[in-house]
Amino acid sequence: MAAMTIARLARAGGVGVETVRYYQRRGLLQTPQRSVAIGHGGSIRRYDELDVQKLRFIRAAQAAGFTLEEIAELIELDATDDRARARALANERVAALDLKIAELETARAALRRLARECESGSVGPCPILISFERA
Repeated sequence: MAAMTIARLARAGGVGVETVRYYQRRGLLQTPQRSVAIGHGGSIRRYDELDVQKLRFIRAAQAAGFTLEEIAELIELDATDDRARARALANERVAALDLKIAELETARAALRRLARECESGSVGPCPILISFERA
C-alpha cells in the first residue's frame, strides 16, 4: 500500500482522524515528518502499512480490554520480545475479565429474579422499579 494521509490511515484502521491524533499524543503511534506535497502548496504527513498494522493492534488490544498504558507497554514489549511480561499482562487482563464476568452474572441473576417477581399476575408495586428507586 502506498503512503497515505492521516484520513486514509484512520479509515484503514476503523477510527477517526482525531483518534489517530490522540494515539500520537499518547505516544502509541509515531507522528511522521511532513513531506512536501507537490501541487498542494504545503506539506503532508504520510503513513504506511506498518502504521495501519500498529493502529489495528491498538484497536484489537483495546477490544480485549487493555488500557492505553498497558497497550503502550505491549508495544514496547514487542521490541524486546519479553514473552513473560506479555503473558503476565494477558493473565492480569483475563483475571480482570473473570471478575467483570462474575459481576455481570450476579447482575443478570438479580434481574432475572426481579423479573420473575414482577410477573403480570402479581399485585403491588413492581419489584424492579422499587429496586432501582433504592439504588
